[in-house]
Amino acid sequence: MKKALQEATIKIDTERIIGDIDPKIYGVFMEPIGFNRNGVVGNTLYGPVYNPDSPLANADGFNTEYIEAAKELRLDNMRWPGGNFTSSYDWQDGIGPKDKRPVRKELAWRVNESNQVGTDEWVQLNRAIHSENVVCLNMGTGTLQDACAWLEYCNGEPGTYYADLRAHYGHPGPYGIKYWCLGNEVDGSPWIIAYKPVEEYCKLAKEIAKAMRRIDPHVIFIANGSSYYQPNMEWVEWNWKVLNELRGVADYLSLHRYWEHSDDYYAYMGKEAMVLEEKISIPAAQARAVQKIYRMDRPMYLSFDEWAPHPHTGGLLTTLAVAQFFNAFIRHADMVKMANYTLLTSILGYDSTTEKHFKTPFFYVFKMFSNMCRGKSLDTYVRCDTFDVDDFYKGIPYLDVSTVYAEDDQAVILNVVNRHKDEAIATTISSCSGDFASEASVQEVYRDDPKSPYTYAERDDYIPKTRTVAADKSTMTYTFPPHSFTQIVIGR
Repeated sequence: MKKALQEATIKIDTERIIGDIDPKIYGVFMEPIGFNRNGVVGNTLYGPVYNPDSPLANADGFNTEYIEAAKELRLDNMRWPGGNFTSSYDWQDGIGPKDKRPVRKELAWRVNESNQVGTDEWVQLNRAIHSENVVCLNMGTGTLQDACAWLEYCNGEPGTYYADLRAHYGHPGPYGIKYWCLGNEVDGSPWIIAYKPVEEYCKLAKEIAKAMRRIDPHVIFIANGSSYYQPNMEWVEWNWKVLNELRGVADYLSLHRYWEHSDDYYAYMGKEAMVLEEKISIPAAQARAVQKIYRMDRPMYLSFDEWAPHPHTGGLLTTLAVAQFFNAFIRHADMVKMANYTLLTSILGYDSTTEKHFKTPFFYVFKMFSNMCRGKSLDTYVRCDTFDVDDFYKGIPYLDVSTVYAEDDQAVILNVVNRHKDEAIATTISSCSGDFASEASVQEVYRDDPKSPYTYAERDDYIPKTRTVAADKSTMTYTFPPHSFTQIVIGR
């Protein structure tokens, strides 16, 4: 392990634009995942988010703590109802009077599904959050007719069977849902219900999309990229096939990535970051190649519609992983145009002793990105010391950086993760396109022990404090603490 340089350099040029940051990267994913762990039975949706008997529930039965937290994060969209759950889900089980909805054996998570939250309830939750619906179709056991009927129920004007059925159940106006995922992790043969090889998937996806557009020509489709990352070329070949066959059909290629745990600090902070870059840059290059070969106006964009640290232990390390996810999405803003964090229930901490939810440093880091990082992504020069993890993952920069130019506010937002475990890094930050304002505002997320869990008792200490630092015309200096995230907002 090399010792970090005591000095580093960051150069910012507001004319070096990568692309517009799409607010849809600030989305969330939600799925009713049932579990029975060592005799503890639970569900990610039923209880934490949906519980009509809770004093925290709104009129539709949803937890207002989550609703208010989601609104504070300015979540743009929510993908539902899954996830692996969708591959055997019959959407018609989740409509109509709740006392008449069937309880089904749910095949993905092997629990009973009550269907108390269905299409109308998901739409109600999104309305409460002020977020857009992203619906994932069943491309496992589901059929073309199932998909068309679901779209008609959601978007049809009264006068047809399923649109009239929606009105009969108390929702006369169409929902106007634009975004539809053409399945979930269909290539995941070891785990997904009704796995399909890529040729079969593409054929079914094209036919379903064609039929659905005859019901609503304005729908937008998200095709399944590979989620089965074997150590060979199969996941790359899957993406080639989907990008080629579904060009002109789908607007987005779905990608999933979970930041894997390691007890080795630098493997966790460095190797996983490099793997994430690979999982973005390779499909992005493939999409660009297909665009150029077929002279398309634009490529099929990337949608990271499932992402998170795994497992989400709730300490600073997982929070720094989240910051690096966002940094990567922003650095690839020309291609990553949608993302959904897994899961809605993870945006707040939970204390089992008091049974109370609370805002953790994770929440505040997410908020710094989702509230502040809207505008244009900048290609930023970074010079700092590096470290090696193994014989392949070498030369990993200690500073992980993204930069945003909020043109309307004439402000630059600099996001920096110091990956060094022990050393602070003094950094010269300079502008190549005009002077900075005389002062910049700074928020830091840091704690001495990066592995210690967040606690309810410390909740007030987690609120980031804003302070100012001076700039001297086109230059300022800042020392980034070890294992930390820092956001600097610099006026121009």
